[in-house]
Amino acid sequence: MHELIERVKQGGLPRHIALIMDGNGRWAKARGLPRTAGHQAGAQAAERLIRFAGRELGLEYLTLYAFSTENWSRPKEEVDFLMDLLDRFIAEKLREFVEEGVRLTVLGDLSPLPPRLRKTVEDAVTATADNSKLYLNVALNYGSRQEILRACRTLAAAAASGRLDPDAIGEEALAGSLYTADIPDPDLIIRTSGEKRLSNFLLWQAAYAELYFTPILWPDFTPEELLRAIETYQRRKRRFGRVEEEG
Repeated sequence: MHELIERVKQGGLPRHIALIMDGNGRWAKARGLPRTAGHQAGAQAAERLIRFAGRELGLEYLTLYAFSTENWSRPKEEVDFLMDLLDRFIAEKLREFVEEGVRLTVLGDLSPLPPRLRKTVEDAVTATADNSKLYLNVALNYGSRQEILRACRTLAAAAASGRLDPDAIGEEALAGSLYTADIPDPDLIIRTSGEKRLSNFLLWQAAYAELYFTPILWPDFTPEELLRAIETYQRRKRRFGRVEEEG
């Protein structure tokens, strides 16, 4: 494992990795367990990965898709469990985040969240604001289309009030109005469980991201699997629309 870590580091780490953590329900069903057991196992997988990314790998930015705007359509019992699980996860990990230099940022609209979870999130964001070893971004009640619409409305309001020249609105202005305004675009987006789509996740930011899909269900996703994904990323040529020079 140590040799693999060093080899991956020497190959050049992506600056920002984003993860669509999919497959908790299928993991539980395959074991004859309730879906809540899959979410609990998924939280443990997230804990492993955050610790590994910060302590062992030295990754700069890690974004986890924890709860989408579409997830509210799930059964109320499951949504309530997820809200409680997120609350407990953040509260229990806060001390470690502070000690390990993890800075927590939340991407999404917090207003519909239960008051207790909202306060836990806000307190954790404040407590870790000065940390800089690992920037951990949790997408919570997040939807990329909604994020883009929100940014457009913000810019439209500024233009309507005369505070912004409409002709000055470009990619930089729009990007600066997104939840990720101060976060570099992801270099690598990983989705577990075999599904091959982004599911309304970082659509603007993913314009030039490398995509990696694995059949492994999220609770079974290990640090070793992360290293394999990074190795695949390192073998790809990122041209950003340019033609590779011959020579």
